[in-house]
Amino acid sequence: MQNVLVTGGAGFIGSHLVEQLFEKGYHVKVLDNLSTGKLSNFNSNTLSPGAVDFVKGDIRDSGLVEKCCVETDAVIHLAAQTSVPFSLQNPEFNNDVNVKGTLNLLNSSVEAKVSRFLFISSCAVYGEPSYLPIDEKHPTNPISPYAESKLIAEKECLRLNNEGELRSVVFRFFNVYGPRQGLSEYSGVITKFIDRIKQKLSLIIYGDGSQTRDFVYVNDIVNSIMLALENKKAPGNIFNVGTGRAVPLQELAETMLSLTSADLMIVNADHRLGDIKHSYADITKASQLLGYAPEFSLKEGLEALLRENNILAEP
Repeated sequence: MQNVLVTGGAGFIGSHLVEQLFEKGYHVKVLDNLSTGKLSNFNSNTLSPGAVDFVKGDIRDSGLVEKCCVETDAVIHLAAQTSVPFSLQNPEFNNDVNVKGTLNLLNSSVEAKVSRFLFISSCAVYGEPSYLPIDEKHPTNPISPYAESKLIAEKECLRLNNEGELRSVVFRFFNVYGPRQGLSEYSGVITKFIDRIKQKLSLIIYGDGSQTRDFVYVNDIVNSIMLALENKKAPGNIFNVGTGRAVPLQELAETMLSLTSADLMIVNADHRLGDIKHSYADITKASQLLGYAPEFSLKEGLEALLRENNILAEP
């Protein structure tokens, strides 16, 4: 398997993945409309002549997608509208990108006889957990257009796999963080904390701080994809990818303030409607079938991210 197409490859996760694929000797093509991704996310070697092929374009453009899939061995589909709040405000656009765009890719992959399709979904498909930790057999109960669109796309991937049309793998990522993660009004809590630390503003937690998340470092996420790319047991499976550890948001805030030596307050605001109270992954399946094991502790991952932002305290 030599030729790999990565959609959304100029994004936060995608750029790390593309660099790893390139270093491992794969021929990589990136399809990205640069709506959130940036070419500056890549190191200079990745974009040097004869290295990675970059195509600026949208997964909703069926003609372009068809061309990109020609002579492709594997498709890794990261391109998506990823914000839950945005999906609530713009459900039609959300579905246009996440459902119709994915169907474009799937159809073109089948036509081009792509050997493997890796689809990046989200733990959001589970909704409010009925038990913890969350394994892949946990009932799905999406509570946003974003989560619903991911679940629809998942089912189509697995349908094509089960019908022998396209060998597909589904990943449900938990709370991914790390260098190159952009800031916007829809950013995750770690990115927002960093922005407030830079501005010397209090860190705001919506709720009492006891709510938990499974924060997984981007290098571990990339490793899970690399492990599944040529694993013969992977197709037809759904894999949770996280750390298997529940981190209270209060602990997260305190750790970030400690690492930066920032003398700032932690302020608790009203709980936001729709926020899940607790979430963390059971990663047994990924461990057993793929050999996946997270290598980065929360402290190590945060140190790398804070170093990138020039706010890590001197040892």
